[in-house]
Amino acid sequence: MLTLALIVGAITGLGAVAFRWLIGAFQGFFFNTLGDGLFSGLGAWSVLPLPILGGLIVGLLVYFFASEAKGHGVPEVMAAIALRGGRIRPVVVLVKSLASAITIGSGGSAGREGPIVQIGSGLGSTIGQFLNLSDRRTRSLVASGAAAGIAATFNTPIGGVIFAMEVILLGAFAAEIFSTVVVSAVVATVVSHALVGEEIAFLVPKYTLVSHWELLLYVGLGVFSAVTGTLFIKLLHTSEVLFEQIKIPDYLKAGLGGVAVGLIGVYVPQVFGVGYQSIDLALVGQLGAASLALFVVAKLIATSFTLGSGGSGGVFAPSLFMGAMIGGLYGQWVGAVWPELAGTSGAYALVGMAGVFASTGRAPISAVMILFEMTQNYAMILPLLFTAAVSATLSQFMSRESIYTVKLKARGIDLMRRKDLGVLEGVRVGDAMKPVDKLTTINPDLSLNEMARVFRQSFHHGFAVEESSGHFFGIITLKDLERVMRVGQLNGLTVRDVAVTKVVTAYPDETLDDVLRIFGALDVGRIPVVSREDKRKLVGMLRWSDIVRAHSSMMMDLEYESGTVLVRCDIEAGDPVVGKSLREIALPPEFVINSIQRGRHIVVPRGETVIQAGDCLHVLTDEDKEEAAARYFYQPREAGRTGKPAPIEAP
Repeated sequence: MLTLALIVGAITGLGAVAFRWLIGAFQGFFFNTLGDGLFSGLGAWSVLPLPILGGLIVGLLVYFFASEAKGHGVPEVMAAIALRGGRIRPVVVLVKSLASAITIGSGGSAGREGPIVQIGSGLGSTIGQFLNLSDRRTRSLVASGAAAGIAATFNTPIGGVIFAMEVILLGAFAAEIFSTVVVSAVVATVVSHALVGEEIAFLVPKYTLVSHWELLLYVGLGVFSAVTGTLFIKLLHTSEVLFEQIKIPDYLKAGLGGVAVGLIGVYVPQVFGVGYQSIDLALVGQLGAASLALFVVAKLIATSFTLGSGGSGGVFAPSLFMGAMIGGLYGQWVGAVWPELAGTSGAYALVGMAGVFASTGRAPISAVMILFEMTQNYAMILPLLFTAAVSATLSQFMSRESIYTVKLKARGIDLMRRKDLGVLEGVRVGDAMKPVDKLTTINPDLSLNEMARVFRQSFHHGFAVEESSGHFFGIITLKDLERVMRVGQLNGLTVRDVAVTKVVTAYPDETLDDVLRIFGALDVGRIPVVSREDKRKLVGMLRWSDIVRAHSSMMMDLEYESGTVLVRCDIEAGDPVVGKSLREIALPPEFVINSIQRGRHIVVPRGETVIQAGDCLHVLTDEDKEEAAARYFYQPREAGRTGKPAPIEAP
């Protein structure tokens, strides 16, 4: 894994350098070749067509090749890690590179952080998929690619590591993942240094606190940063919703957003691109209060239009831009009111950058570390920490979701709830059930003799019954058929005569934790899942085995937080545990049998469950105790059996 992390870091470092070059190339094409050349006759309006043209190109790229490349990229990476085992389509890397470079190069108001995170993560995911790695290891490479991208792009190896752990992995600081992420970030930084030098993003004077009492003033900056960040979250989300409702082809919407950006840019050209030049001016106190106020409002609107309409780019640079402007404005105000206590406005602009990003990304540690590395100014670490903490805390009361999770929440993906709640409370029935198109359903007019043949051939114990019209009728189980056979003949009877029609059902949007109580109360092996809008429409079947598989899958996620692994032990004839019940084996506390695969069925382990030859035990244990499982479950063999359990892939 460390070797693979090194490879991911090296490739991502090269990709980050190439991405920066690509942005510069497109910027030269749009503003020099087109703006100063083809459209020069328009005068001051020559910049208006640039983001429109860029938006149209990006819209076509995203629409026809990779819809995941739309927007700021980080939410897509988070969803891939949480829901798809870190699987990202390789084509996303190429499309995201081109789409983001065109968006930023044509004047779109966006940053480089989101794209490079998605590019690096996509590279890590591609390597993991190519080598057919487990979900756990693929997710580790995805996080490594994200850290490498941040590190190489902004010359912030520590910040890249913290960003990957705090944002991408939602605060999962497991030692195993931390090591791979660090290696990847360091290698990417070395590659970037070798190709473009060890440049510092912002040249900032060595600001210091006037006195420790000045920290009280930074509380106020934390409040303003929280408000600014929350406005950014809400306005961007509102823009995304509005553009989704506009009844035009999706590939035209980014061009429509470019119209708004171009109009703003005609009067306030500072909103174009990443805006680092304006940040530099704010950091040295060379912008007046009117300009600072105008720039923060214009950037807020321009970025919301750029990304909300379907443009491709990050939110990190816009957050820094708005933070520098709001911080500089606040610094000038407190400097006028308390001149003997407040420092220069440039110091407040610096701290405001961390404050706004801590609010929007809900990542105060990342904000502080990235800003510290980007400016190399340790003297301001106390106000950076103080303001970031105040801003991140207050913003949670103003907006539950961060700028990264609000987009996912709108799709019904609640990553924070999935992380905070119990193992099954974050899994929906619709994600665990067997969908109706993969079910064998029974017509109620089928004869019981024919139904008996279906049971014999399928080895299933129950089926959903559907009318010819597609309406859900009920359930028929083997027990129902046996009950009729005990009292009389099957001739002349149909499924309609014996099927249970008053059935407890579940909805796809319920959680497994809720439905699990129904299984326990009714002692059933399956529950039909129906549409909440039309309760006569069957959408799937949830079986007890589906819940066990979902539980096993969720337990795999615990590896990031607890250092545990789920391994499989294939039991063969002659192994010492064959024929013994789980109670007789008396397992030590470091082994927990999570489930037992027995042929085509899942057996839920209980004390009286007897282990048979051919069983596959799913055992939860510590990472360093995989080998020890052999002493409890396996008979030593001379050949063909290593005695080491194999990691289980999440279902």
